[in-house]
Formats: sequence, structure tokens, C-alpha cells
Amino acid sequence: MTQQPIENYLKQMTLEEKIDQLLQLAVPFFEGARTEGEITGPMQELGVSEETVRNTGSVLGLSGAQEAINVQQAHLKKNRLGIPLLMMADIIHGFKTIFPVPLAIGCSWDLSLAERSAEIAAREAAVSGVHVTFAPMVDLVRDPRWGRVMESTGEDPYLNSEFARAFVRGFQGRDLRNDTSRVAACVKHFAAYGAAEGGRDYNTVDMSEWRLRETYLPAYKAALEEGCEMVMASFNTVDGIPATGNRRLLRQLLREEWGFDGVIISDWGAVKELIPHGAAADEKEAARRSIEAGIDIEMMTTCYMKHLAELVKTGVVEEKRIDEAVLRILQLKEKLGLFDNPYRGADPEREAEIVFCEEHRAASRELATKSCVLLKNEGVLPLRRDQSIALIGPFAQSGDILGPWSWQGSTEAAVRLYDGLVAKAGASRIVVAEGCGIEEADDRRLQEAVAAAAGADVIVLALGESSEMSGEAGSRGDIRLPQAQLALIERLAELGKPMAAVLFNGRPLDLHGVADRVGAVLEAWFPGSEGGHAIADLLYGDVQPSGRLSMSFPYAAGQIPVYYNHFNTGRPKGASDAQIRYVSQYLDMPNEPLFPFGFGLSYTTFMYSEPELSATVMTPEQPLTIKVNVTNTGSAAAEETVQLYIRDIAGDVVRPVKELKGFRKILLQPGETQEVTFEITEAQLRYHHSDLTYSSDAGEFVAFVGPNSRDAAGVRFILQK
Repeated sequence: MTQQPIENYLKQMTLEEKIDQLLQLAVPFFEGARTEGEITGPMQELGVSEETVRNTGSVLGLSGAQEAINVQQAHLKKNRLGIPLLMMADIIHGFKTIFPVPLAIGCSWDLSLAERSAEIAAREAAVSGVHVTFAPMVDLVRDPRWGRVMESTGEDPYLNSEFARAFVRGFQGRDLRNDTSRVAACVKHFAAYGAAEGGRDYNTVDMSEWRLRETYLPAYKAALEEGCEMVMASFNTVDGIPATGNRRLLRQLLREEWGFDGVIISDWGAVKELIPHGAAADEKEAARRSIEAGIDIEMMTTCYMKHLAELVKTGVVEEKRIDEAVLRILQLKEKLGLFDNPYRGADPEREAEIVFCEEHRAASRELATKSCVLLKNEGVLPLRRDQSIALIGPFAQSGDILGPWSWQGSTEAAVRLYDGLVAKAGASRIVVAEGCGIEEADDRRLQEAVAAAAGADVIVLALGESSEMSGEAGSRGDIRLPQAQLALIERLAELGKPMAAVLFNGRPLDLHGVADRVGAVLEAWFPGSEGGHAIADLLYGDVQPSGRLSMSFPYAAGQIPVYYNHFNTGRPKGASDAQIRYVSQYLDMPNEPLFPFGFGLSYTTFMYSEPELSATVMTPEQPLTIKVNVTNTGSAAAEETVQLYIRDIAGDVVRPVKELKGFRKILLQPGETQEVTFEITEAQLRYHHSDLTYSSDAGEFVAFVGPNSRDAAGVRFILQK
């Protein structure tokens, strides 16, 4: 137990001490840090005094058990009341053991492995001194030009919600106080950051409240229902007001309507950014708007520090606003057990044993194999060990396969694709050439690649984006592979040899010049620390590809946003309309994505029976079941992800053409048939009406079951109320 009730700390604090608890500073400000005193650029301009640092409530980006202990010790010696620091960091898809990026994890459709990845990330982070991770990011994403799609699990509210729950369970466990191998989770970015206009980072978001509630809010709510301790406000506007200063979003919806009583933190610098947004005239107004909206912690700007005391003393801001924010921060520290054990799980000896251990790397390898998606295969894959392979491309021997938000990961320790292939077939079977850089081409490298490929049985192309081309501030208007790589494909295609492309990237790409020129495409994303081994497992068929897309691949960027759960329009284009005018269509490209949500191939094939309903009429009290038989019609055992979609034929507001409502992953041996059954309840048919009430309507529905959102067979039923 703590030495005194949390409220007693609050009563003893001066106004200035309270305000400093609301400030989060980066590591260099703190005594005992390896980077202590390395305060440059914008950090120098903050004007932070030693006294403020002494009373600051949290530190950003600290890691390493001994450093965490040193900083906490130094802080506790100087803090008047002995209030410990909260240590927070971006542990997004692994700490030192890096897992695939979250978009790739979404493509695994494997909630248990997702939870396991978060549990391992928490274990490594906690033993290294971290208390809170800024994850999961659950923003719904429909525009692959936005670099941060790699940090989400995709375009579907239901799937995102399920992954949000899994990540929170993995990070936090069931008992944060006593389980010091876990960390508190912070769901982000609240709200609707994934809908930034033009796919441009930090940009405006403008949508109806109906769309917000129906599509974008469910995953945040799911994370909070799972017990997520923190929320990070987004950079963008919501209803014309930046989220950081949006009282209706944070105080009314999040706190009053949803009942969230945890900590709300700004994103980096976002309080002061109310000024360039045009929502505050100066730092004083930014501080007032943010504290009144409900921001408890200001990250890396000092509007609170400079102006809240004056705002309170002049009666503009009530001191109770400060008190409630401080109390929430202290309560989180109490939940983490920091008043009793300020060093919590930080342990240099255990850190050396746990971080990047073989067990964790094996889990990373398994999840990477489940996250890769086979998009095309015309008999090129799997490779045989007696084939000679020309491994060509800028990622053939690159360690840049961890992806953005892997700041503790080591590209040197990452398993390269070349090393993975050699481990399977031996160095004598693999010849390697770069061919080109990621964006640079020259004749010498091109000719080396042609010479290497000329004597090989199969060409494996290792292509993609550098990690800097996606992630935060990684928006791209042209999402094709760089021209240097497209030219490499074109030249090698002239050899007439079988070619398979392995893609490393953080977003769905426009695959013109790739999918139309090679015989096989394996989407590997940024697969993490064990990427080379995992991809080799798949290329040689030691593991069957089982990933399924959680975000559609556009036919071309001109379609964006393109997503499966769209509305039908009043003039929908039918399959037989061709280029009939006056329907909703493009004249120069199809409406449909190149590869749809839920799509993915295996080295085997599956056959689905027609779905059967238990009845054609359901009521709120009597749900239906729908069943389908799935048969492995190929020669290899493999997993299949059976997907359930529902369409509401007529509603108070228009309804999507399909909505994912459930899925099952099953393992089938060659020739094996398995019956898969889903229950359909009235609750699954509810949606937000025009008055924002949430209910179902009596009427006709279609239930679809199939291997993806495009190739699913439907059967109709009626809801009677």
C-alpha cells in the first residue's frame, strides 16, 4: 500500500507543482539520462527550468533498465513530495524484438498472436523501465497515401475493434499493479486521424458525426471497454476544432458519454499547434482551450507551464480543472504501483535475459509468416531446394525490414532475406545482386543483376519502400514502386524466366508494373526482426501462406479512397454495364480494387459449399445460424480464414454493400472438409440512425460467407420485430 492516499499528495501540492505534473518532457531534460543535457533545436526554445523538471510528471522516450533507475532515483531525490515519474514510449510493434508492422499484423487475422506480440513487447519494455506505451493505434484507414496506415490494422471497424482489444489485453494483462511485466496502453489517435484529407499527415478531417460514430469511433471504444488506461488526442480537426482543444469530443463524448476516467494526453506539440490551426491566438489561449477540453498531459510544449497559473489566478480557468487532471495522473501512477515501487519492472539483469531472446524472436517469426499475403501465384511458388535462385533487388540483403516505429530494433540484427534463403537451400543455390537502389538506378548494377539472373532457374525480386517512405510524415502522392525498381522488373522480364516479387512496404501499393509482369507476388510488409527467415519459410513452402488483406490494394491511386464496405449509390455499376454511361464509374479504370479486403492465396485451394441458414426469419429473441462446408481441394495442409459479411438491404440511412461481422481461421488437411458455423444476432444488425440512435430495423438482409469480401456467396433472411 502507498504511504498515504493519493488525494493527500494533491492537497500538499502548490499550484505550480500541480501544473508541472501535467508536463511531459523528453529524456535529455532529466538527470541520470544518457542524453542528459543534449537539448537542442525546438527543445531549447521551451524555456524549461530546473524546478519545472524537478516537478514534471512524465518522461518521453526513455528506455534501458539502468537509465530508467538512474533517472527515477535522481528525480525522487529532488521532487519535494517524492512523486515518481511516469516513463512513456512508442512501443508500437515490438520493443527490441520487432514484430511485423500493425497493418501486417491485421493481415494475420490472428487475434491470439496479436495479443502475444503485445505481451512480448510489454515484457521487454517493462523490464527496460517503460511504464506506458503509446499504442495501440486503432485509426480506421482507407487512404494508402497516408504513411501511418502501417500503424493501423486496416479499413474495417469490426476487425480493427477486435485487434484493439487484443493489443490492450497483451500490453496490460489483468493486473497492472502486480504484474510488472506489463505496461499501460494508450489508444490513439482520438479521433478519426485516419481520415486526413488527401492522405496527407496532420491534415484536416471533416466528416459528419454519423460517419464518425458509425465507422471511426468503434475501435477506440473497444480499446476502452477492454480497460485501456490512456487516450491520445489526435492532431487533426473534428467538426472544425482541433482534437486537442475539442471540448465536445474529449469532455462530452469521451468522458461524459463513454465514462472514460483515465488520462488523456496530447500528441507531440499538439497543444501549441492550436495556434497554426487557427483555433487559438496565442499560447495562453491554447492552454485554456486544451485544459478545458480535457487534455491532462501536454507533450513537449509548455503552454500549460507558462500560462495555467495565471489563468487560474485570474479566474479564467477553475483550479478544479487542474486538480482533476493531476488526480488522474497520480491514480495511473498508483495503478502501476509506482508509489510503492518507483522502479517497477526495471531490472538490468533480467533485461539482458529477456530482451531479444530466442523465444521472442520465434514468436516474431511465426507472426511474420502469418502476416505475409500471397497476392498472385502462377505456379512460380513454392520454390524447390534444387532450383538455382537469383535474388535481386534493393531489399535482397537489406536490414531495413523493421519498418517505422521500431526505434529500439536493430537493423543489423534483422534477418535479411538473403540469409533466410541461404538457410533453406545453401549458399551455392543463391546468387544475389542489388540491381538498383530503392530510388536510384545505374547501368552497372542493372547489368550485374541481368548477369546473375541469366543462369538462374527462378528470379526472386526483393522490392519495396524504405522505412522512411511510410510512417509518420511519410505521405506519398504516388504509391507505385519507384521507377528504378519498375525498370529493373521490366529489364529482367526480358529474360523470360519465372519471377516472384517479395514486397517490403508500409502501405498498399499501386502494383502496375509489378503484378502484371511477374508470376508471383508475396506482400511481406515490414516483417520485423525475423523477416528473412519468415519469408523463406513461405517461399519454400515450409509454411503455407495464410495472410489475408485487412486493407484493399487500389487498382490505381485515382480510385482512392477505395474500400470494400462502400455504399451502393443511386446508380450503381453492375457487372454487365461495361462502359454504359450514367452509372457511378470511372471511364478509364474499374471501380474495384486490384486486390480486395480479405483477399489472400495459399499454395492449396479451397472450395466452399453454398451457405445454409437455420431459418429465413429471425427475431431479437431468436438468432439465426449460417453454416458452410469448406474443403481443402489441394495437396497441402493450410489455414483458411472464413469470413462472414452482412448487408442491410434498406435502412433509415444507406447501408454498406457488405460489412464484416465475423471470421474463423481453420486448418484443413488435403481433402478435408470442415463445417463452419456463425451465429447471427439482432445486435449485429444495429447501426446509427439519422438521429444517432443505435438500433436495428426490421426488414431484409443478406448474409455472405466466403474467402474474401469479393468472392462470397449470399443468402437472404428477414428480421422481424
